Amino acid sequence: MKFRAEIDVMPLKALLDPQGKTLTAQLGNVGIAGVRDTRVGKHIQMELEAADEAEARNRIDEACKKLLANPIMEHYRFDLVVLI
Repeated sequence: MKFRAEIDVMPLKALLDPQGKTLTAQLGNVGIAGVRDTRVGKHIQMELEAADEAEARNRIDEACKKLLANPIMEHYRFDLVVLI
């Protein structure tokens, strides 16, 4: 079976996000008011083949833990879509 994973990796809320702070300030400078907090992360789209959804989820979770996210500084979540 073919799957597509939509993975979001974000900095932990307890950690300072300098990119997010800069964006929040700049939004005010360009007339976009009322933004209190901005967090900057990354979005990863990955296609893979696996025997079933459970195997695909396990492989994506392993990829996130080993390579895509730094668990000390980031958290991740993903959605899995079956491709026809």
